Amino acid sequence: MRKMVLALTAIFVMGCTPVTNNRGYLADPAAESAIGVGKDTKTSVQQRLGFPSTEATFNADAWYYISSIEKEIAFFRPTVQSRAILAVYFDKEGKVTDVKHYSLRDGHVVAFETRETPTKGKELTFLQQLFNATPGVPLGGAQGTPNPGGGGGPPGGGGGGGGYP
Repeated sequence: MRKMVLALTAIFVMGCTPVTNNRGYLADPAAESAIGVGKDTKTSVQQRLGFPSTEATFNADAWYYISSIEKEIAFFRPTVQSRAILAVYFDKEGKVTDVKHYSLRDGHVVAFETRETPTKGKELTFLQQLFNATPGVPLGGAQGTPNPGGGGGPPGGGGGGGGYP
């Protein structure tokens, strides 16, 4: 009995061991320092560093190589321990104009809006949907739902050539 409790305790403790994950671009200081401002192009940068994590969307032509180290304990949300961003900026001809390094301290926290826009209609719970469903009957019940526009369809029954020239 005592061995079983000891084994269960050991398994529980191993489950709570933090896991460290390296995500994104793996930094290569030698390749990064070899990038020459004014000499290298997009092609040579891509050959040295690979494809960027993301590219600039507006205005400046820049490539961003993003790497982060996250720590995760059991089922809790992972926390970012460190983040490094290598930004390579290009001019209109595709030559490197600047290379900058950013870290987690250079970032800004953005507060997202959590309010929701109300919509018309009624939200049904799973059980309400389940009990309202009748097999073999289309949605809206056995009678069907009336045309939302209130009309009965095209004039002449839609049988083609109903008196129109």
